Amino acid sequence: MAGWKLDPAYTGLSEDFGSLEQVFALEGERLTRDPLSEVIRVERGGRRFYVKRYWGAGKGVRRYFGRPRIKAEWQNLKHFAKWGVPTVPIVGFGLERKSGSFVRGALVTLEVQDTLDMALLATRLDPRLQDPVWVDRVSRQLARATRTLHDHHFAHNDLKWRNLLVNPQAELFLIDCPSGGFWWGPFLKRRIVKDLACLDKVAKYHLSRTQRLRFYLHYQGRERLQASDRPMLRRILGYFEGRE
Repeated sequence: MAGWKLDPAYTGLSEDFGSLEQVFALEGERLTRDPLSEVIRVERGGRRFYVKRYWGAGKGVRRYFGRPRIKAEWQNLKHFAKWGVPTVPIVGFGLERKSGSFVRGALVTLEVQDTLDMALLATRLDPRLQDPVWVDRVSRQLARATRTLHDHHFAHNDLKWRNLLVNPQAELFLIDCPSGGFWWGPFLKRRIVKDLACLDKVAKYHLSRTQRLRFYLHYQGRERLQASDRPMLRRILGYFEGRE
């Protein structure tokens, strides 16, 4: 049985995005492909859309139990929007099961115009990363968004620069979160450290120590470090030791 939901704002595109069958029949520019999924980009009416299609539920136990990876992705993006975390607009989503087992699923999102991911900016040595005003503006948005996720007991679990989009107005958007989820107690604390360490993994090569510290203070919502911050910072800085 297949289920599909198209946002009413896009009913004019129902010939392309009106059903799971139509979405899997789409042809476009292939951006990524792996054994479980692919992403293509299509253009309709002067706008570009990203179509993520899965024919595997996920790795490990997800192959047989729990939420399929594609369902986790659209649910997590909907959480972001609900919590006020800027993200990509969802156009349509759905999946198909047979005898209770996952067969395939898809997610269609609208492109946020004129955005680049932060990892690409780092690779290109983009001059914006040398602009303290630009860095501060983006850093504050990222700190606020990250804290919002964590305050909801949610960890992104892949909070890397490639999953952060920025536009020419220095507005930030979080994307691509199929492995995020809710955690509590010590499990949440470890996931929080991982999220912050993933961000700092690239930041340490492109930002000053002062800028990195300022991001952490924005995240914590205070002006100065406290004694309790030092063990946390050590865990963040040491998270990837021996794994890089």
